[in-house]
Amino acid sequence: MGSLQNGRDSEEQDWVRRSQSGDMEAFNELVRCYRLPVIDVVYRMCGDGALAEDSAQEAFIRAWQHIRCLRPGSSFRNWLFCIAINVAKDALRQEKPTLEYENMEQLSDSSNPESELIRNSSMRMVRETILSLPETSRAVLILREYQGLSYREIADVLEIPKGTVMSRLSYARQLLADRLANIQEAA
Repeated sequence: MGSLQNGRDSEEQDWVRRSQSGDMEAFNELVRCYRLPVIDVVYRMCGDGALAEDSAQEAFIRAWQHIRCLRPGSSFRNWLFCIAINVAKDALRQEKPTLEYENMEQLSDSSNPESELIRNSSMRMVRETILSLPETSRAVLILREYQGLSYREIADVLEIPKGTVMSRLSYARQLLADRLANIQEAA
């Protein structure tokens, strides 16, 4: 698997180099590769599918406009996530999103409607709670738990020290656990 990842990294770096030279087809490959992860990150930041689509598109436009600023050998994914999170924050400041719950999660194949209802209700509660976290905590939590980035990668994306990532993640997890516990106690 390591050689497969190395091959992909090499291919990605080639697409970046070609994009930096103005090759739009190479940039389109990067878009195809990262479109869904970027939409996912933005959606989890704002909870609005339409806003996530628009913000992802804006993130790719900004990435194309500034692709020449990306240092050789730097992670395109991390750089793109940084742009996407900043676009999401800007969008959240400009408008209050309408929370949606369907289209970004895959429905299970469960034939038991009751368990499906409980599962969907739990997922909704977690999403609402994540959306209620402060932006800085939410971003760290999303990049770690939903995108699987390492602490170092999150530090690069958010342009903060690794120790800050660790403390924000700990704070976000504790706050999430406390809020979910309070919700369950109230129910």
